[in-house]
Amino acid sequence: MAKFRINILGCGSATPTLRHMPSCQVVDFRDHLLMIDCGEGAQLAMRRMRLKFSRLEHIFISHLHGDHFLGLPGLLSTMALHENSGRVNIYCFPAGIELLRRTLAVFCRETPFEIVYHPIEPGHATILDTHALTVETFPLYHRVPAVGFLLREKPKPRHIDGDSVRFFGVPVAQMQAIRAGADFLTPDGRVIPNARLTRDPDPTMSYAYCSDTAYDERVAAAISGVDTIYHESTYLEDNAQKASERGHSTAAEAGRIATLAGARRLILGHYSKRYDDDQPFAAEAARTFRGEIIAATEGMRIDLL
Repeated sequence: MAKFRINILGCGSATPTLRHMPSCQVVDFRDHLLMIDCGEGAQLAMRRMRLKFSRLEHIFISHLHGDHFLGLPGLLSTMALHENSGRVNIYCFPAGIELLRRTLAVFCRETPFEIVYHPIEPGHATILDTHALTVETFPLYHRVPAVGFLLREKPKPRHIDGDSVRFFGVPVAQMQAIRAGADFLTPDGRVIPNARLTRDPDPTMSYAYCSDTAYDERVAAAISGVDTIYHESTYLEDNAQKASERGHSTAAEAGRIATLAGARRLILGHYSKRYDDDQPFAAEAARTFRGEIIAATEGMRIDLL
């Protein structure tokens, strides 16, 4: 069965605590793993969630604060010790790429896998384009340059109507074209419309990762129409002023962004260590967003399909 699953490895802010680890998620897209941010403890969290290092193909870093980046050297070093082969693609700001190269030159000079660096810049860009998925960046509004990531499934093929294709004698060799939307030309010259041979495809899903950012309606515009949003909610409204000063958002502001973007589901995270209960975040977001709300916690798996 096709997968589009979000694995929460860390959803705290700034520093590790006894309740939460720093930011890290792994997206399982059809058994290909894509990591978004890599705070300390990421590799241990992967083990706990039984996510295979050998399937990790892409790593996206939203910005260069330690709670989103410092787990990466250790993760790559461990992967090298396991003699994983293949390629790991790292998408990061140029300064982070240079820092990582220098760090690995000291602690992990050789890796059995190829590391391919992809420099990113603040702004809108498509940074990954596969046959089934695209990943785009969009600007976030933090104290340092930062981007969010928008993952979109590409349109899926239509479903074959078995009775219809047998009735009209569609050859097996033409099934792929029929699933792609082609009509069928019978040997006697009749055109059978595709709609008579197929059923509608499964809906496509999309996921937006909105890491550290102050409340800004341009974020909602950049991800308009998205199905599921992860949006940082470092503070509750009792610390709204502090959130603004530090380039962060409250849970209520995350809800407003989800509403403006037309999302169906909102995932909250990046909680400040000053709070010892996550449920008030969901309650606060519910005042500004009427869709499904999930207060993230480590070990959580969220299926988007």
